[in-house]
Amino acid sequence: MGLFSRLLSELIDVIEWVDNTHDTLIWKFPRNDNAIKMGAKLTVRESQVAIFVNEGKIADVFQPGMYELTTQNMPILTTLEGWKYGFQSPFKVDVYFVSTRMFTNQKWGTKNPVMLRDAEFGPVRLRAFGSYAFRVADAATFFRQIAGTGAGFNVENINEQLRNIIVSRGMDTVAASKIPVLDLAANYDEVGVIIKNNIAPDLTEMGLILTSLLVENISLPPEVESVLDKRTQMGIVGNLGAYAQFQAANAIEKSAENSIGGNLGAAGMGLGVGAAMMGQVGNIFKDNHVDATPPANDGPPPIKAETQYYIAIDGKSEGPATLEQLKTIINQKQLSADTRVWKKGMADWAPAESVDELSDLFGNTPPPLA
Repeated sequence: MGLFSRLLSELIDVIEWVDNTHDTLIWKFPRNDNAIKMGAKLTVRESQVAIFVNEGKIADVFQPGMYELTTQNMPILTTLEGWKYGFQSPFKVDVYFVSTRMFTNQKWGTKNPVMLRDAEFGPVRLRAFGSYAFRVADAATFFRQIAGTGAGFNVENINEQLRNIIVSRGMDTVAASKIPVLDLAANYDEVGVIIKNNIAPDLTEMGLILTSLLVENISLPPEVESVLDKRTQMGIVGNLGAYAQFQAANAIEKSAENSIGGNLGAAGMGLGVGAAMMGQVGNIFKDNHVDATPPANDGPPPIKAETQYYIAIDGKSEGPATLEQLKTIINQKQLSADTRVWKKGMADWAPAESVDELSDLFGNTPPPLA
């Protein structure tokens, strides 16, 4: 090979970058000390910018297009090198390609809960996370401020810094918005737009632009959420007294169902006791209002306690039950005239029909059909 051919082989005449990655921001063209031939072809594809660096300083920046490198389209480099117009000798520069495409689905989130003050709950700790998309808006500024002169620069090299900015500015934004914690879920879009606008100046200084920012979740600590769940349950229940009576009525109904086919006398007693329990439960949830006014002397006398009866069923004592409850049991054919009963003041058990106040109850029962 002759000297002239060897010199030609050391000259670079095609400069381009075909990006096969999904995360490269800056790629350095591998010149390996070979000189670039004057008149070489430079291809800058869409979503790319080419930067020529001479002796550590940015010389020329080329937007998308195809160029034949001459002193006319490299004005800064021509001035730095002191070339006369039309000088055709080879030259040496570092060529960097910067990707200006959009990098999507980048994740952000708080590493630890952030303390904020809420108007309703006071100091609360919040966690938040979401996603964002960005791109290089000013290739020269990004190269100077962030990338430097390394052989390459990818998304992961800048992501941590962007996440820190989003979390720091984002939580300040949530606090300044004065949106109640319980209303944040309905305002994710609004919060995302405010955060995006607030951090725009920080990214402009780095030559970047945030194209979108999404807030996917803002949550309270688990222990606080459990308390809110209980508060929600109370709101759904509403009147606790009515709810308690409803629950007691369901319990009585289930008790009666479980007693069908079993001890009918015990079932009757269960109905009576359950009704009494429901009344007691209802009293628990009545308004605990204390009237400071003493009762008048001419008020009604206290209600006399009802007589309680016990019934002998299969050799066992069941009860107590009131007279009204016994009427129900008699109507249900679960108490007959010869069933032995006892009440306070009686010396011993006696047939129900022998007790004055009970004898009339059996006289109202029609005889069996012939």
